[in-house]
Amino acid sequence: MNSNNSIATPTLIGEDEARSLLDSIIQQSQAEGVFVTLNASESALSRFSENQISQNISKNRFQIAITSNFGQRSASASSTEFDRDTILATLRRSEELARFAPEDPEFMPLLEPQTYEDRKSAFDEATANFSPLAKGKLIQQVCDTCAKKNINGSGTLSSSASVTAIANSLGLNAYDRDTEADFSFTAKIGDGSSWSNRTAWSIEHLPITELTEETIAKAFLSRHPRIVAPDTYPVVIEAQAMAELLPWLIWNLEARAADEGRSFMSRTDSNGVPIGNRIGESMFASSVNVRRNPSHPLIQTAPFFGNGLSNHSFDIIRDGTPQVLSYSRYWAQAKGKQPTGSLSPIVMTGSERSTEELIADTERGILISRAWYVRYVNSRTLEVTGMTRDGTFWIEEGKIAYPIKNLRFNQKLPEMLANVEAVGRSHRFDSNVIPSVKVSSFHFSSITDSV
Repeated sequence: MNSNNSIATPTLIGEDEARSLLDSIIQQSQAEGVFVTLNASESALSRFSENQISQNISKNRFQIAITSNFGQRSASASSTEFDRDTILATLRRSEELARFAPEDPEFMPLLEPQTYEDRKSAFDEATANFSPLAKGKLIQQVCDTCAKKNINGSGTLSSSASVTAIANSLGLNAYDRDTEADFSFTAKIGDGSSWSNRTAWSIEHLPITELTEETIAKAFLSRHPRIVAPDTYPVVIEAQAMAELLPWLIWNLEARAADEGRSFMSRTDSNGVPIGNRIGESMFASSVNVRRNPSHPLIQTAPFFGNGLSNHSFDIIRDGTPQVLSYSRYWAQAKGKQPTGSLSPIVMTGSERSTEELIADTERGILISRAWYVRYVNSRTLEVTGMTRDGTFWIEEGKIAYPIKNLRFNQKLPEMLANVEAVGRSHRFDSNVIPSVKVSSFHFSSITDSV
């Protein structure tokens, strides 16, 4: 490496330096248009199993991605080297590839400069600088609690700080940084198990002690499960399980698929020919309200997406009625709509009711603590399959009666939301905020050996 052309690799590149770097790339571009993305992050993850820390991983990541275009021909190249010569070579590589790329009939020109909401992501210095020693002390407390109660505890505790910067040759530019922390914990004793998970933008916001105690208590309750015949039952779905189900429905609120007859949101005539979509049609229970809300207090993420589109708040489902579909720039132009960007982060409105209160209102049914290995059965009807895991319980007369063997479910998610009877408290999982729910009918197809 030529020392005259090298750049000292930063821990987290600052705004001025990021903008300067992207500007210099654009100035050196020979393409008709160029779009540059910078991503940098510092992350650390600790794993523990059998009540002791088993792994510590830390990773610093830097990437420059450059997309060049000549007319409707475009190509991208990327580099993880923070070096002027390498970055210039990456720029030239993207140009070379673009010159020989086939024309894209759905090519969209570069975005003009955008106006974003005047806010920044939540950035917590303590989380960004969270030391391995401090992380080890938190994990040790979890492991000690497990050991005292003869529980086999395992899980992860992670923290990260990230930077994103974007710019293009038309003058669009944006910069943001954020932090995130995540705790995942599994407690096992004999044939009983339980699991919990939570995400926050600050390590201090993770209720690690509370989750540990609750998860251990549920592991004890889940021992010696009984068999319940597969059938359709009322269910209470805990928030962490709902977080594995609801995103599948939101991901499928995609305009092009709906308009082309490939989605549960498609409207067709008597011959099955697509005649539009179901926006504005009452489809779900009136208690179902979902927003894209990047400024939610538990999330507070960037006001822009990586492609440059604005990430602002709007209703996705209001009082059970879908309000919007996700439009790519190409499909939005084709249909005379505004492009939306991704329908995330997902925030489903909850209530102050606890999961225990939802159970108390259930005469008989099943408590789902975790939904696992969720996969498509039929994307047109949005039927999915998956399994319960880590604590599944029979509810009788408003109380948890006993643990039951895990069950495989085959469930159409639009029907699940149509059958929502009540919502509980919301929590953050990954980048989404989702509540527990009570559903009047949920279909189980078989018993599984998952634990």
